[in-house]
Amino acid sequence: MSIFVTPLISLEEREVEMEFVRASGPGGQNVNKVSTAVKLTFSIPASSLPEAVKTRLIRIAGKRVNPEGTLSIDARRFRTQDANRKDALERLVELIRRALYVPPKRVPTHPGAGALARRRAEKEHLSTRKSSRKRPEEEE
Repeated sequence: MSIFVTPLISLEEREVEMEFVRASGPGGQNVNKVSTAVKLTFSIPASSLPEAVKTRLIRIAGKRVNPEGTLSIDARRFRTQDANRKDALERLVELIRRALYVPPKRVPTHPGAGALARRRAEKEHLSTRKSSRKRPEEEE
């Protein structure tokens, strides 16, 4: 079975590893007995994603990626394994979809003549304002 990301990109389930661990925090008697939290690991370098997407994914994921390029997602929001598993997968898919977006190249531009003229006029105005604060020089 595969994990749908976009119509063109999907992941094989074998690329994603999930481990069920005990969740911390409140939960009553259930918290000490049932492993409901999910620790999802996804090896970015070994995945079937395009190289450009891999590099953007590593940058977007930030500190969730270790030096080897393995992405870790902890899902412990819900009280059931199934809900936490779905949550972890949804978060992984959302990260990959964000990495698919290629930001447009910034075209460097120069300020226009009007902007330069306004800047010079503002500087001149501030200069005269500040110079008017000086004490008048005494004439001999």
